[in-house]
Amino acid sequence: MTEQAKIRDLSTAGSSDIAHSIAEILNGHKIKDLTVLRVDDKTVLTDYFVICTCSSSTQVRALAAEIEYKMSLCGVKMWNMDGYGEGNWAVIDFGCVMVHIFSRETRDFYKLDKLWADAEKIDLTSIQNESD
Repeated sequence: MTEQAKIRDLSTAGSSDIAHSIAEILNGHKIKDLTVLRVDDKTVLTDYFVICTCSSSTQVRALAAEIEYKMSLCGVKMWNMDGYGEGNWAVIDFGCVMVHIFSRETRDFYKLDKLWADAEKIDLTSIQNESD
């Protein structure tokens, strides 16, 4: 899929489509352990968590900035971003989707995958095959 094809109007999209679009953007980079968890029946905080691991603080910051930029082009408003300056972890809050971009050490420390182990893990086979 081309970069242009990924930029589409999501201003009225549901949380599932937004989470999937964010996962598509992240999948195009050299990240590890891309995970999307549906948590709407577990918490009132958000509907989905998108989680990935980066290899450097530079990559954490670059991907956080890219997600914010590309989602704004799609009409999806970011509510807040935290942790960006430190480079070990960035969390981007889009309301219905929260994106967690971690360094390996920070992901191992917070263990969100384990904390939310009872959440539905979304199958990303279709987007992972697109990047091969």
